[in-house]
Amino acid sequence: MKLAVFLFVLAHGVDSVGADGLSAFVMDGDSVTLHTNVETKQQEDIKWYFKDTRIAQITRDLSFICTDVQCNKGTERFRDRLKLDHQTGSLTIMNITNTDSGLYHLEITSIRISSEKTLSVIVHNVPAAERDEMKRKSVKEGESVTLDPGVMKNPNDVMMWYFNDLCIAEISEEPRKICTDVQSKDGDERFRDRLKLDHQTGSLTIMNTRTTDSGVYELKIISSRFSIIRSFSVTVTDSGLSLAAVAGICAAAALGVLLLLAIALYLLYCLVVRKDIRTQHNDQANGVNDLSPNQSDSPLML
Repeated sequence: MKLAVFLFVLAHGVDSVGADGLSAFVMDGDSVTLHTNVETKQQEDIKWYFKDTRIAQITRDLSFICTDVQCNKGTERFRDRLKLDHQTGSLTIMNITNTDSGLYHLEITSIRISSEKTLSVIVHNVPAAERDEMKRKSVKEGESVTLDPGVMKNPNDVMMWYFNDLCIAEISEEPRKICTDVQSKDGDERFRDRLKLDHQTGSLTIMNTRTTDSGVYELKIISSRFSIIRSFSVTVTDSGLSLAAVAGICAAAALGVLLLLAIALYLLYCLVVRKDIRTQHNDQANGVNDLSPNQSDSPLML
């Protein structure tokens, strides 16, 4: 079953979901980070709640940091799936599932000021076949494959594609700032002139695929309030023998035929010569000589 998750971010005091227009589309198995948009100076207490249950906390002096069961014994919902950024207090939910839907409440308290934010996560069910088709791709070598995030890119979103932890494509806040393969910050040569990026959707197309392109591709979608990591598994299978290999096999076959023909002719020659020699030896052994007069030398009979 494919699960689509919509995140609507509300600032404290906003009374309608999605009033600020920010939303994210998250599928089952993705990771999503809920940002605090603050850079802590170790002077704030940051607490995250899910349905009124504390699930993460970091104190101003970093003397106490907890997530999930460490914050509340017996709370197993997010076991080993929460990660808290010690610098910003941002909360990452890994391998998200439909049980993670609900209200997330953030409290930031310091000596001078305190603030609150509420984020609503709503999970929708989508057929599993569509999820598998989107997240798992299998193609033959030489074909093209497109990795589609399944979302429309917001103007301020940043999208970054990774392969083996190397950035291979990126869309920044402005459509004109688009780069792929060697143009990207990591400058990977593997995909030179074989990547195409759709600046409207963020879809990545790999052209003329090779078996070495097999692996996990990650898309990171970054906005001001949240970021999403989506993974795609690509398998490129060997399409068979290359043209060069086929030509080599044909050449080897032709050479083999010629060699067999030469051997056959040699054997035939040896057979004829040996038969002639054997016949001569037999004639000599039996004393057979051709003593008949030459008919051409006989006188004419009138």
